[in-house]
Amino acid sequence: MVSFSLSDYAQAISLYDNASKKSWVLSVKNESILVEKLLLELQSVLVQTGISNYQNYALKEKRALLDAAITVLPPNTLSDASINALDELLQIEMSYRKLFDAKLLANTPFLNVGGTKVVLWQGDITTLKVDAIVNAANSQMLGCFKPMHKCIDNVIHNRAGIEVRNDCQKIMMLQGHNEQTGAAKITRAYNLPSNYIIHTVGPIIQSKVDRNSQNLLASCYNSILDIANRMDTIKSIALCSISTGVFGYPVEQAATIAIDVVCNWLEENTEQLDTVVFNVFSENDHNIYQSLLEERVCQ
Repeated sequence: MVSFSLSDYAQAISLYDNASKKSWVLSVKNESILVEKLLLELQSVLVQTGISNYQNYALKEKRALLDAAITVLPPNTLSDASINALDELLQIEMSYRKLFDAKLLANTPFLNVGGTKVVLWQGDITTLKVDAIVNAANSQMLGCFKPMHKCIDNVIHNRAGIEVRNDCQKIMMLQGHNEQTGAAKITRAYNLPSNYIIHTVGPIIQSKVDRNSQNLLASCYNSILDIANRMDTIKSIALCSISTGVFGYPVEQAATIAIDVVCNWLEENTEQLDTVVFNVFSENDHNIYQSLLEERVCQ
C-alpha cells in the first residue's frame, strides 16, 4: 500500500486549528435540556434499537441511551445544531469531572530518558490534561460501534464528541483503505482536556505472541512517537497499553515492548518531548508496569 502521511490529511481535518476550541458559559441546569434535544434528533436511531418511549426515564438513564445512540451513529449524520449541543453537554460533564495535569504528574517521574520525564499513572486517560493521548483503535478507525462497550476506543470517542469520528472518516476516505496495524493517525481531541488523540491499531493475538506481533506492537509505539514529534505543540503524551484489552496481547509482554521501544526512541530523540505518561487502568497493569520500570531504573 502507498504510504499515507500526516501531510496528506492534516488540512482536511483542520488539524492545526486546535487553539480555537469552542467555549460556552456552562450551566449544569442546561444538562437535561441538551440531553432531551439530542435524543429528539436521534429518535429514529433509538427506534431501530427497540426503544420508542423513554420519556419517563431518569436523566441518568436518558444519558446512557444518548451514548448508546451516538455509538452506533454513522459519521457525518448528526446536524450541526446537535453537534453543538453535544459539545456543550460534554463540556458541562467535564467541568465536574476531576482532571489530572500531566505537568504535576511529571514532578515525580519514574525515570528521565534523553531529557524526557517518564511517568506511570493509573486512571482514566480521558481525564488527563496532556498535549496528546493515545487511542487503541480498530482498523476501521471510526471508533467502537458497540453500545455500552467499555473499551478505550468507545470511552474516548464518547467523551471527545462525534467530531472525532467525522475526522477519522475523512482520513479513511482519503487513505482509501483500512488502517494498517502498527500505523498511527492524529486528530484533534475536541471535548477532552487533551488537545490531540493519536489513534493506532495494535496486533490481535489469536493464540500466542509471535515475532510478527512483537514487531507490529513495537511499530505502534514508534509510529505514535514519530507523529507526535511532527507536531510542535505536542510536548507531553499519554500512552495507553495497546492491544492488551480485547485484542488479547498478554500485558506483561506488551508492557516490556512498550517500555523498551519508548525508552529507545527517547534516547535517540533527546529533548523532543517533555513528558511521557504510561497510562494504565487496572491495579494489575500498574503493578506490571511499575516492576518493569523499576528494573529499568536499576540497569
